[in-house]
Amino acid sequence: MPNTIAGITIPDTALVREATALVRQAADDTLFNHSRRVFLWGTLKAAARGLEVDLELAYVGGLFHDLGLTLTYRTKDRRFELDGAEAAYTFLRDHGRTEEEARNVWLAIALHTTPEVPLHMAPEVAVVTLGVETDVLGLELEQITPDQRAEVVAAHPRPDFKRRILQAFYDGMADRPQTTFGTMNDDVLAHFDPAFQREDFVRIIQQNAWPE
Repeated sequence: MPNTIAGITIPDTALVREATALVRQAADDTLFNHSRRVFLWGTLKAAARGLEVDLELAYVGGLFHDLGLTLTYRTKDRRFELDGAEAAYTFLRDHGRTEEEARNVWLAIALHTTPEVPLHMAPEVAVVTLGVETDVLGLELEQITPDQRAEVVAAHPRPDFKRRILQAFYDGMADRPQTTFGTMNDDVLAHFDPAFQREDFVRIIQQNAWPE
């Protein structure tokens, strides 16, 4: 793979190489290429906003953000975002990064399905959401030039991506439906499983143990 894509130079460090190897082993082509694109789109958009981002941290945030969907790293009792966040935190601490640096990447991954909030946090938190919103939702795609788009997609193709990423979301969450409450993740389960019953926030308030 090229070291520079769309003007973004991927750091040639042991940390980055080991992060790539870890995710390449755990994830299929759809998730791996998506995760690399998230790093690239997020870094491009962060630069356009004048954000100074530590590229190693941004890389781990992008690469690990969907790791909780994979068989190797997913649990059955917590949100998939937390699975990836925990893996990234441990990886960064094991590679000598500070508590604050590792915690910011934890936040970047844990909050990447939470709209707006990450964009008001540290650059290493915002960059992952910027990348995810670009690759999955197509938000503000016009901020990426046609040449940049072409170069990134040439390096990391997205064949049948919309269908495949939805399937990956479902496969990674179907056996822990209770963890999707309060996020858009329950939209995915409802799409694939007509029997899925969403939790109702209003009903929880009305029927909880408080008498009044």
